Amino acid sequence: MNYFLGIDIAKTNHVASLIDKEGNVVIRAIKFTNSNEGFEKLLTTIQDKLGDLSNIEVAMEATGHYWLALYSALIDNNFNVSVYNPYQIKSYRGAYNNRKQKNDSIDSIIIADFLRVFGSKESKLPEDDLMSLKQLTRFRSNIVDNISSLKVQVIGLIDKIFPEYKGIFCDVFGTASKQLLLKYPTPEEILKTSSTKLTNLLSKYSNGRFNKEKVKQLKKIAKNSFGFKFTTNACSFEIKQLINQIIFLEEQIDEVQIQIEEIYNKLDSHLLSVPGVGKALAPIILAEIGDINNFDKPSKLIAFAGIDPSENQSGNKLSSNDKTSKRGSPYLRHAIYTASLVAISSEPVLRTYYDKKKSEGKHHFVALAGISRKLLTIIYYILKENRDYKRYDNIKTN
Repeated sequence: MNYFLGIDIAKTNHVASLIDKEGNVVIRAIKFTNSNEGFEKLLTTIQDKLGDLSNIEVAMEATGHYWLALYSALIDNNFNVSVYNPYQIKSYRGAYNNRKQKNDSIDSIIIADFLRVFGSKESKLPEDDLMSLKQLTRFRSNIVDNISSLKVQVIGLIDKIFPEYKGIFCDVFGTASKQLLLKYPTPEEILKTSSTKLTNLLSKYSNGRFNKEKVKQLKKIAKNSFGFKFTTNACSFEIKQLINQIIFLEEQIDEVQIQIEEIYNKLDSHLLSVPGVGKALAPIILAEIGDINNFDKPSKLIAFAGIDPSENQSGNKLSSNDKTSKRGSPYLRHAIYTASLVAISSEPVLRTYYDKKKSEGKHHFVALAGISRKLLTIIYYILKENRDYKRYDNIKTN
C-alpha cells in the first residue's frame, strides 16, 4: 500500500489524516461527522486528491463504541481496516511526538504513522452473539449499580426517620421488608396500621416466616423510635418511590438474565467448569474476552484485563511492583477478581498459592491478583482448546 489513513475517533466528529509510505502528510485533518454524509465527505476529499482509493490502508483506535459504525462502512467499501487498542497508540505517541502535543490533527497523523511503521493487523467485529452478550451483560451491570445507588438512598432516609428499622430485618431489602417499606415506611404509619394487616402482609411475603411476634416487635420499636418527627411525609413518599424503582429494576434484571443465559448457552464456552466461575460471571467473562484468537498467549489476555503488574521505567532501569496496571476492561477485571475470591475456597492448589503469598507478607489484594492471573491463564487454554477445565490443569504454584 502507498498511503495510510489514520482516523481519530470521537462521539460526533472524527478527524482523519493521510500520509504516504515515507511518512509525509498528504492530507491533514479531514473533519467529518459520524454519519452517511460525513463518510461521503471523507471519501470524496481523498478521491479528489488521489483519484484512486484502492491503495489506501486505514487505521483507527477502538474508542468506546463510536468506531463501530465507521468501521462497518469502511469494510463495506472494501477498505483494509486495522483497529488498535488506545494504549498501543498512547505508547507510540510519546516516541513520535516529543513535544507532547495532543490534538485531533496530530493524533490522526500518529495513528496513520503507527500503521505505516508496524503494519496492518487483522481486525474484525465479534460475531453477533458475542456482541449481544457483551451489550446485555454490561446493561445488567449498570442496572445492578443503579439498584445499589437506590438502596443507599433508602438507607439514608431510614436512618433519619426510623433508625431502629435495620435491626428488625436481617436484610432490609428482602421481599417482606421491601413490601413493608413500600406501604408503611415510617413509625407513625406502622403504629396506625392494625396488627392483623401487618401480620398478613409480612406472612405473605416471607412465606409464613414472619408472624404476630414479628409485628409486636415492630410496633414496640416504632413506638420508641428515636427518628426525627419532621418532614416524615416527604421521607415516606420518597422511600415508597425508591422502593418501587428497586422492585422494577430487580424484575428487569431477571428478564435480562434470561436473555443472557439463552445467548450464553448457544456459545458452549466451557467456562462453567473453571473454579470460581458461576452462571452470573461466565457470560461476562466470555463477552468481555470476545474472540480468544485475538490473543496469541495468556499474558496478552491478562494485560487486556488490566491484571498484569504495572511497570516503572527510569533511564535504563525497569522495575515492576505489586500493583496491577488496571488497564483494559474493568468489567472483565471485576468478574475475574470475584471468581478468584470463590476459587480460593474451592480449588486447593489456588488456596495453597494464596496462603503462600500471604505468608510472604503480601497484601490480600496482591495475592488475589496472582490468583486472577492464574484463572485467566486457565480460561485462555479452556477457550483456545474448546474443552472443560480439569483440576490442576495449567496451574503452577511458584
